[in-house]
Amino acid sequence: MKPIPFPAKGLPKEHVLSLIRAFKAGDSDWRRGRLFGLVYYAGQEAEELAREAYDSCMFENALSPFDFPSLLKMETEFISMIGTLFGGNDETAGSMTSGGTESILMAVKAARDWARENRPHVKKPELVAPLTVHPAFNKAADMLGLKIVQTPVDESFRADVKSMNKAITANTIMIAATAVTYPQGVIDPIPEIGKLAVDKNLWFHVDGCLGGFMLPFLRKLGHEIPPFDFSVPGVRSLSADIHKYGYISKGVSTVLYRDRELRRHQFFVHADWPGGVYATPSLSGARPGGAIASAWAIVRYLGEEGFMRMAKQAREATRRLLEGIRATPGLFVLGDPPATVFAFGSRTIDVYRLAFQLKEKGWHLHAQHRPASLHMTISPCHEKIVEPFLADLRQAAAHLSEEIRQAPSGEAALYGMLGTMPDRKTAKALALQYLDDLYRLKE
Repeated sequence: MKPIPFPAKGLPKEHVLSLIRAFKAGDSDWRRGRLFGLVYYAGQEAEELAREAYDSCMFENALSPFDFPSLLKMETEFISMIGTLFGGNDETAGSMTSGGTESILMAVKAARDWARENRPHVKKPELVAPLTVHPAFNKAADMLGLKIVQTPVDESFRADVKSMNKAITANTIMIAATAVTYPQGVIDPIPEIGKLAVDKNLWFHVDGCLGGFMLPFLRKLGHEIPPFDFSVPGVRSLSADIHKYGYISKGVSTVLYRDRELRRHQFFVHADWPGGVYATPSLSGARPGGAIASAWAIVRYLGEEGFMRMAKQAREATRRLLEGIRATPGLFVLGDPPATVFAFGSRTIDVYRLAFQLKEKGWHLHAQHRPASLHMTISPCHEKIVEPFLADLRQAAAHLSEEIRQAPSGEAALYGMLGTMPDRKTAKALALQYLDDLYRLKE
C-alpha cells in the first residue's frame, strides 16, 4: 500500500472524531466485561473521576517540577501513600513511570549502578530470575548490558528457589521474582528468595506490577496472601502498576526503593549541556501531568475502603469462574492462583480453538503457550458476566470434545507452532516477522 500523504488541509472536528469512532467499531467491548485483560474497569463513576483528573493536567509536563509544582506535590504524595501500602517507612522512596516495563527497567538500571559502586570487580553482571518473570526483565537486561539467567519453576508454576540458588555466580548482582505472575497468577516464594538476597548480598526486585494494587487489599479482607513487599528482608525494590488494578488509564506505574540511597542509582544527571542541567528521575524526559493527577486522584477518591470493595468484587468473580472452569469436563486451572489472575488449559481439546469459538461469541481471552493455556485477568466489572461466560464456555468445550480434531488456523496455529518449535531462535524469528507484518500500513 502506498504511503498516506501528510494532510494538506485539516478536517472539521466532528469529522475527525467520527473517523475515530468508526475505527473503534471492531475493538473489544471491555466496559461490558467481554475482555479479560489489558483494561481494568471499576465502573462509570471511577472512570469519570480518572478522566476528569487527567483532563485537569493534560498539557502540564512533569519534566519541570519548578514550572509545575502541583505535579511534584501530587507525585511525592502518591509515592508516600503507596510506600506505606507496601510495608515501607519514612525512608521508602520511588518514582512514577509510564508503565511496568519502565519501572522494571529503572530497577535493573539502579541495581546495575549500585553494583558498579559496591561490587566493582563484576565486569559482566548477571540477573537471575524464573522463566515466568515479565519479558521486561529480558528487555532491560538486553538494553543495559546484563546477562539474564532464567531458572525453572516448580509444579505449581512458582519460582524454584533451589534452582535460583544454583544459578547464582560471582557475576550475579540481581535476582527477581513476581507477585503475581502474569502467565498463571501465582506468587513466587518471596521470603525464601529474600533470604537468598540477604545471604549473598544481591539486589532483589519484586515485580508487583500486576498484583500490587490487589494483594494488599485481599490480605486486609482476610485472604491468605504471603509476604511479598518491603516487610520481607532482602527486598530492595518493588514495582506496581496503578494503571492496572488502580483502574485508571495507561500509562502509570510505580517503582519503589527501600530507601532514598538506593533510588539515587536510578537517576540520570547530565550537568554539562548548554541548555542547562538535565536531570530526570526516570527514563522519560517529558512526562504527562494527566497521568500523575489521575493516579493521585484515584487513591484519594477510593481510599482503602474503596480498593477493598473492588478487590472483594473481583476476587468473588474469580472464585466463581475458577469453580465453573474446574467443573467443566476437559478443563483444568494451572496452579493455585490466590488473587484475580489465572489461566486454564485442557488435555483433551485444543484451547486455541476454544478461544476462537469464544471470540465468535464476543468473549476475548488471551492465548498462552508453554504450556498451552488461556489467560484471564478479572476486574470488578466481571462479576455480572460470570454465568453467561461459563454457559458459553461449557457449550464451546462440549462441542470441541465431540468434534473431530482439525488443523488449527490463525492465532491458534501461530501459538501452537511457536510453543512446540524445538529451535527457539526460529520461533523468535517467526514472531519477529509476524510483528513486522502486523505494524505495516493496511487498507
